[in-house]
Order: sequence, then C-alpha cells, then structure tokens
Amino acid sequence: MKSFLYPKINPPSFTWVRPESGKVDKVHEWIQPITALTDPERSKDTEVVILGVPLSRSSISASGASEFPEAFRRSWKSFATYNLDDDVDLSELTALDAGDVPMHVTNIQKCHQNIIDAAAAVQQHFSNPTVCGIGGDHSITAMMVKGMHLENPDEKIGILQFDTHFDLRDMLDNGPSNGTPMRNLIESGVVEGSNMYNIGMHGFYNTKDLKQYADEKGVNYFTLRAARKKGIEETVQKCLEELSSKVDIIYLTVDMDVLDIAYAPGVPASTPGGMTTEELLEGVLAAGRHPKVKAMDIVCLDPQKDTKVQPTVKLGTHVFLTFLTGVMLRQSASN
Repeated sequence: MKSFLYPKINPPSFTWVRPESGKVDKVHEWIQPITALTDPERSKDTEVVILGVPLSRSSISASGASEFPEAFRRSWKSFATYNLDDDVDLSELTALDAGDVPMHVTNIQKCHQNIIDAAAAVQQHFSNPTVCGIGGDHSITAMMVKGMHLENPDEKIGILQFDTHFDLRDMLDNGPSNGTPMRNLIESGVVEGSNMYNIGMHGFYNTKDLKQYADEKGVNYFTLRAARKKGIEETVQKCLEELSSKVDIIYLTVDMDVLDIAYAPGVPASTPGGMTTEELLEGVLAAGRHPKVKAMDIVCLDPQKDTKVQPTVKLGTHVFLTFLTGVMLRQSASN
C-alpha cells in the first residue's frame, strides 16, 4: 500500500503487526507505519516523524549503512517505550514511520536530490514535527538540512554534531560524500561555519588542513579530551546555549563513528579512543531537551559489520529513544 507521501517517500521497508488490544508496551507496538493511516489530514500534528535514508554508495569507506533503516525497524521489538532512568513513557508521543527515501542504484546526485525533496515534503505536510533521519552515511545530513531550509528559508539553521571527524573535506576532491557534509552546507550558504558545533574529535583522524579550514570558517569544535574535562553534558549545554542565541533551528547529527571501536563494532570508520556509550547517550539526552532542536539523524552505522547480536544496531536505536526521552522531558518542563 502506497502512502500519501509517495513517490517522494516509499512506504517503510519493514513493518510490524500492531496489537489489536491497543495496549502499547514495546516500541514496535507504538510507532505507527504511514501505510496504516486512514486519514492523512489527521496526521499533520504528528510529533515524531521517522524518515529512513538508505544511502551509503557516497561513503569514502566501504559501507553497508544503507541497511540500517531496516535493521533499526527490526530492533524495535527489543525495547520498551518506558525509560526507567527518567520515568518517561515515550508512547505518550505520537510517532510515525514515514518510510524510506527512494534511491537510484548508481546516480548519487539523484539520490541526494531525492533526500532534499523528501525532507521538504515532511516539512510541508507535518505542522511542527521532530524529524528523525535514519541513515545512511553522513552525506545525507547536508541533504536533510537543505530540505528543511527549502521549506523554512527565513529561519537560520545551526548544527550540533557528534563526530570523530570534521567532515570538511574539499568538495573538489571528494564531491558530496560522507566526508564533506559540513563543507557542503557552508559552501552552499545553507549553514554558516560559525553556527556549527562539533563534539568528540580525537586522536589521529583529521588532517591539519581540515582544522585550518574549520578555523578559517569559524567552526566551533571541542575535542573529546576537552569535552571530558568540562563534562559531556556541560559541553553540549554550552554549545546549545551559544547556538540558540544565533539560530532559529538546531539540527543534531550523530555520526556513530564518534564512539570507541570497542562500543561500536558495526561502524565503517570506528576508531580507538572515542566516546563511551554512556557519554554519547548523555550528550544526546541533553540535546533532545533543548526546544530549538527540531531534527536529528543517526548515520554511518553498518549492520553488516556488526557482530551477531548486533550491539551497534541496538545502540543506534537506543540513541534514537534517548533523544526522544529528551524531547518528552522538554515538553514536561514547558507545561
């Protein structure tokens, strides 16, 4: 069954059978597939919209991150909607799985345009959604933000990025790959360098010329060592405080390679010396609590590289649920 967003967005690649009793305890019972809607108009006020973005042909490292949206959906059964740590039940939010952006087999430029169109379509239909993009490699972030900008041209967008890398490689050498999304946004005039905040870089995984470009464009960055000394939550709050004084919308992007390789075996570019699971979840929760954070994505997670029990896939889903916990805490604080 096609949805009202087709052909800009394909129906979900995998859906769960929802319980007839109406009792909702697990995530797979809570998130509604768009194909189950009978009245599109009534969906306009949906609070959380999930968009799968299954693209990884634009990745510098060999990557099967295009497989994450389906693995993400299949993992829902392992999670309850209730978060014991914060005494929050996510089922109080309305959540819709809008499906996947259609991808061309060989034409990456076409894939990227499809992402822009899909992101814009979500902004057009839903009145005030929290959009969660499930990648895919990091090239999708530039396109998701461009789609948001297309529908909100008068609102200034800022970026909060958890990443091991600057992702500021030269577009002339690398094109719109997973190594260039932040430079893409700067050079296209969609986001100013001074409105980008990157947390988590460490070690020997960025070249000096990228740091020089970041400094030239005013990009704000905090190494993992510096963030740990200050505190992860405190660093995130500082970034959000500064960003919120300059922009109207904050977009959170979580590159799973920010994690130490011991915690994330299913990441193409994972490295030693990265964040722990606890640190990332702490940072994402703080970001979710901020009222100007209107969208997020999770990128560069390859289920095919994961171990048999899929700890990285489960962690990616945990990141998503933790972010939404922050959103609920934000709403509770404003009531």
